[in-house]
Amino acid sequence: MEPRYRLRIYLLTALVLAGCGVLLARLYEFQIEKRDDFRKLVPGNRTVTVREPGIRGVIKDRNGIELARNQRKYEITFNLAEIHQAYRLQAEKDLKRETVVSEKGMPRKKLETDIVKIVNQRIIPALDKLGLAVNYNATHLRVHYITHGGLVPFSYRTDVDYDQFARFAEHSLELPGVYLNLKPRREYPYQALCGHMLGFVRPWDPKDIPEEDVRKFNHYIGDERGVAGLERTLNDYLRGRPGEKRILKNDKGRVLGLLPDYTMPGAGSEVTLTIDAPVQYLVSNVLRRAGTAAAVVMDVRTGEILAMASVPDYDPNDFIPPISAERQKQYDENPYNPLLNISICAFLPGSTFKIPTALTGALHGFANRTYVCTGGVNYNRRVQCWIERQSGGRHGPLDLSKATQHSCNPYFMLMGNNIGAKGMLDGFNMLGFGQKTGIPLPGEEPGIVIGDRTWQELPQRVGKRPAPVDIGYLSIGQAESMATPLQLCAVTACVANGGRYYEPRLVKKIVTGNGETLEYPPKVKVDLLKEGVKPADIERIRKGMWMAVNQGGTAGRTKLPNHEVAAKTGTAQLGTVIKNGKQYSRNNAWTVAFAPYDEPRYAVCVLVREGKSGGKVATPLVNLILSGLFARDEGKRLPLHPLDIAPGSLDPIEEIELPKDILATLDLTDEPEETGDEAAEALEASGITPVEPTDTQLLIITPKPVLTPEIDEEGTVVPRARAVEE
Repeated sequence: MEPRYRLRIYLLTALVLAGCGVLLARLYEFQIEKRDDFRKLVPGNRTVTVREPGIRGVIKDRNGIELARNQRKYEITFNLAEIHQAYRLQAEKDLKRETVVSEKGMPRKKLETDIVKIVNQRIIPALDKLGLAVNYNATHLRVHYITHGGLVPFSYRTDVDYDQFARFAEHSLELPGVYLNLKPRREYPYQALCGHMLGFVRPWDPKDIPEEDVRKFNHYIGDERGVAGLERTLNDYLRGRPGEKRILKNDKGRVLGLLPDYTMPGAGSEVTLTIDAPVQYLVSNVLRRAGTAAAVVMDVRTGEILAMASVPDYDPNDFIPPISAERQKQYDENPYNPLLNISICAFLPGSTFKIPTALTGALHGFANRTYVCTGGVNYNRRVQCWIERQSGGRHGPLDLSKATQHSCNPYFMLMGNNIGAKGMLDGFNMLGFGQKTGIPLPGEEPGIVIGDRTWQELPQRVGKRPAPVDIGYLSIGQAESMATPLQLCAVTACVANGGRYYEPRLVKKIVTGNGETLEYPPKVKVDLLKEGVKPADIERIRKGMWMAVNQGGTAGRTKLPNHEVAAKTGTAQLGTVIKNGKQYSRNNAWTVAFAPYDEPRYAVCVLVREGKSGGKVATPLVNLILSGLFARDEGKRLPLHPLDIAPGSLDPIEEIELPKDILATLDLTDEPEETGDEAAEALEASGITPVEPTDTQLLIITPKPVLTPEIDEEGTVVPRARAVEE
């Protein structure tokens, strides 16, 4: 055979092989890769796989009262891809039946391509007949279809009640692509109560759908996710197991039934807190007598947090469904930051830091020392005692108990410098300062202990070591010292129970969806008696706090008629501000207390921002809290109702007066406390349901404080403070 013919045969063979290769590749593409896509186009029954969200777990207080639960809601959703496909199938059949043709030989009707017009033509009229049609955002629907197709359902209505649901079911509406789902909706039945602790959830984001689920499901509904408070930190526990169902449909898109391999959504974990809801209500209401404040109540025997409140506050229900632009603006423009949980934020602690200074002194053998108050201590500047600043006097020689009673600055500054910078830092760290307590809440701040790494990173302290004046300020809670109300309440509980520092606990137990119970028992972080502190030294500190209440100290307003209270006040001075032509001293008012003295059960810490002094502003609030706690212990019933929002204020408060009839003010009754299901039944029977607060609820007027110009009996002026024109 001639070479030229041989070449032609080779070329022909190569072309045939190449053609066969292309043909095989296309066959593989159509028969293997796109098999499911083409099967959907073949008339006949098909299945649609739907992913359902899990049921979020319930959060309860220690007595079983539900603080966060799920409300039964019905939702209408559109699978826009199914709606479009059903329209095309029906429209194409209608076009084939057309017998009238235009002059150009084309059918007079054309297929509609705009999904909004398709929905308006085929879906909305049918819903309107049942009284279920509402206005919707056409742009959102159109963008949703372009972005997600049929994978993510378009939420048409989330407010369908049971009567509308029954009407829908009764008429057996069989519109392709229209679904009516039972959707649990998060609900916080007591509104602003516990809002900072509970946090809130937000709808799932379609951008977070895993790639494997995109391939697996035709219809995907995600889970709500916690974005604040316990809802965020315990999200993995609270999120329920997702469900999966397969729906059988015919070639016209009509539902034929549910296939038997349905996996129902599972419930998330049930979380039980250490919080006592009526006590939380008591504390939250008491704080509303101040503008911006926080309070913590702990059981000194276990470290359990019974209440932790902060004002201003917010209603978590506002964020479900997604918060409205108007409501978000109201929160954003509130200058007092209602979303901030003040009880775990660090502030200048003032003289309350004399308690951890005393404990640190006991650790180093200084608790039985006597120091002489000469009216102040001279470092590179003179730091005065309040008695010298007020009257030019001095306390003279004092022991630890009397120094605590009289809140003597020189005594504790001298003790702090005898201990030394390292000893003070180690002692304060042992007592939980300068570090987070570890409770499961986002945003907890560690505070600052002068001399620690955080202090050394401050711009004015880089490369410096604590000087004697710095240790002096640390010992009395001034300069850059910072602590949270929770930290100070925990160390007060330590003094009350005789030296055992319990880790603060907010979660009591978690019961998972599979029935496993996770217990969180009391945990002693440090036992000071095992670290070398003598019981007599602890008693000296306890006695000093008792004397501050009962023998002419700064905490006299915490005194109760039938129970002995021990307390320590603090006034953290922040400088001065000129307002309305007058100069005001800017202070944080503190009081820490425990009671009863002989057999302590409760530790309380109250902080009031812009309060003149701890003795005049914070101690009356501690009195009200302890009065309510002991009244309940004696058989009275604390009230518990949904709580409105407190908007907050930073107006200077000179004094808060105690009401003449404290028990009447607290709205106590003789009925026994409600727990668990009883509280839920009472809430429902009262007709009270969580609703979006009205504008007037954001404009609650804080009671005006009583102004009595008296000289503060404690505190230290920090020389760096300056007047600021406001």
